[in-house]
Amino acid sequence: MSDTRTSRQVNLAARPNGAPVPSDFEIVEVDVPAPADGEVVVKNTFMSVDPYMRGRMNDVKSYVPPFQIGEALAGGAVGEVIESNSPDLAVGDHVVHGLGWREVAVVPANQTQPASAIDGVSLSANLGVLGMPGLTAYAGLLEVASFGEGDAVFVSGAAGAVGSVVGQIAKLKGASRVIGSAGSDDKVTFLSDQLGFDAAFNYKSGPVTKQLLGAAPDGIDVYFDNVGGDHLQAALHALKVHGRVALCGAISVYNNTEPAPGPNNLTLAIGKQLTLRGFIVSDFGSMRDQFVTEVGGWLADGSLRNDETIVDGIENAGEAFIGLLAGANTGKMVVSI
Repeated sequence: MSDTRTSRQVNLAARPNGAPVPSDFEIVEVDVPAPADGEVVVKNTFMSVDPYMRGRMNDVKSYVPPFQIGEALAGGAVGEVIESNSPDLAVGDHVVHGLGWREVAVVPANQTQPASAIDGVSLSANLGVLGMPGLTAYAGLLEVASFGEGDAVFVSGAAGAVGSVVGQIAKLKGASRVIGSAGSDDKVTFLSDQLGFDAAFNYKSGPVTKQLLGAAPDGIDVYFDNVGGDHLQAALHALKVHGRVALCGAISVYNNTEPAPGPNNLTLAIGKQLTLRGFIVSDFGSMRDQFVTEVGGWLADGSLRNDETIVDGIENAGEAFIGLLAGANTGKMVVSI
């Protein structure tokens, strides 16, 4: 390898105050060191932008450390090994790892996973339906929410990377009814016409509780929460006795600069004997093999769709992330490098 190999990366230039803006991100060029023992050099092909990254931009304690100003951001990426100093990986192997937001990454081989390859499916699926968002959907619905055949399911943020997979898995597993919310009429049409949701509504068109009760007049058994706020409040009204809630995310409040009020009807959980369970996907690594086998099979036979919004160029990664938080994506938002 040449000693002059360089890579562009995206650094956090400033901590966002509210919604991120382009000046919060900075493109810098850095030298790429030679791989130490056990390391590989990966040329990234695609990188992921995900809602959880917004929390890491704040200097607060959470389940993952905050990003540091002046240093590269990180996140899921898939790419090709272009140099190896590990017996476990060879040049030409495709791997998934956690050092996105850069063109070239030096990664310990034991911190990579082999990329799943399915005929006709882009490698970028390893960052979406076959990756962290897909496992989030799979584990959240089947394990956290204890989904069972015949359940009626409501998914918020249903046109996003996680929600779109939740709805499809619920249909494939025998849900009696799947309802989704999204932020535009085009996304509502996508859910109904392309993903097979039984009902969908635009949460910007009227009160969420009224629209949900209209879409699910007999109530719901499961709520998969990607949004929080008024969606969680609406779901508490609609849930049946012994209903279950998988608390996955709360994108409606991620950019808030002041604490958001919680649902004002939480006492319904007592009489209805509801289960509300928060979860982090990293706790469900033991389900990965089962997940890849089952979801990979659905992808291969066309039972499950892989929808993506692709932004070209690492120089546009910040804009892709800003767009993600504003709902600019249908399916998984990825950056092609």
